[in-house]
Amino acid sequence: MSAPYFAELIVEPFLSGKRIDTFLVKHFRNYSSFRLQRIVRAGEVRINDVVCDNDSRVYRDQRVSVRLIEPPDRLLPPTPGPLHILYEDPWLLVVVKPSGQIAHPAGDYKTDSLANVVQHHLDQQTRWRGLLRPGIVHRLDRLTSGVMVVSKEHLSHALLTEAFMRRQVHKTYVALVIGVVEADSGTIDKPIGESLDPESCLVTTHPDARDARSAITHFRVIERFARHTLVEAKPITGRHHQIRVHFADLGHPVVDDEFYGPYGWIKKAPDGTPVPVPADRRPPTADRRDTVFLVDESEEPTAQSIPPELLLIGRHALHAHRLEFRHPITWEPLAFEAPLTDDIARVIERLRE
Repeated sequence: MSAPYFAELIVEPFLSGKRIDTFLVKHFRNYSSFRLQRIVRAGEVRINDVVCDNDSRVYRDQRVSVRLIEPPDRLLPPTPGPLHILYEDPWLLVVVKPSGQIAHPAGDYKTDSLANVVQHHLDQQTRWRGLLRPGIVHRLDRLTSGVMVVSKEHLSHALLTEAFMRRQVHKTYVALVIGVVEADSGTIDKPIGESLDPESCLVTTHPDARDARSAITHFRVIERFARHTLVEAKPITGRHHQIRVHFADLGHPVVDDEFYGPYGWIKKAPDGTPVPVPADRRPPTADRRDTVFLVDESEEPTAQSIPPELLLIGRHALHAHRLEFRHPITWEPLAFEAPLTDDIARVIERLRE
């Protein structure tokens, strides 16, 4: 940062009454409160042209001017990489997340997340690196592909987060599931809670699940194949792994799901170890035309129980196809679609043959 960066801000109604450092950290999200307080102490922040101190508070429609004499101190590492952009304006970005990419840094994935790639994109739009920080307002599993919206500044981030919480954002997924789903459409209304295994981060519809909460998914059949079904799923609630768990509960798990098998069978724990299946949750052994493979009750099912020819894709066949919401600033209705990824599309063509 070779020279100070000057900005002038107008206090929003929902930040009225906040301390000056709290106000500033909302606008400059790559800065810590400590660093912004130091800039205030240096006399570089004014409220309505009056130099303020760290005890000052801001009120609606006041004008705050700031000279950022120090660079951001909590930078998100930028990662150069491909970014499939469907839409962009000064407030938000709508992108297609590829399968295999995590939404934000976590665990073993520190630098190549979607947030890191978006940070690199935003750094090309500002004079100084880190002045904008991507706001992840919703998530897709690492192996789930599809459309996501990312905020570019704090107000759109707050309003989009509220829209998701109020269920004002409508999501549509496409999934390829095992077995022939008989109903043309329907609703899965099964509460989802934490797995019975205290060491697991997986979830379940089992009645004994911990902290179970309401979960509702509407679905319709798009196309049926000999032993699979392509479905459209619209989650009304936003529970962890909701679509995967709901279809597994029906006996139609998502193709190549690494964790969730039919009727509540959890294939393996996140660390890769097999999970024993209680007797009351084992798949039925009676012949069913919509079940692709059967499990003998005398054996605990394992991932190796699945015939190799049914491992079609190598990742769960779930794709976030469509996202509908109102623009958080302009209130314009928006809708975006992400075409099916090549791996799922190829498998569908094979099944048609």
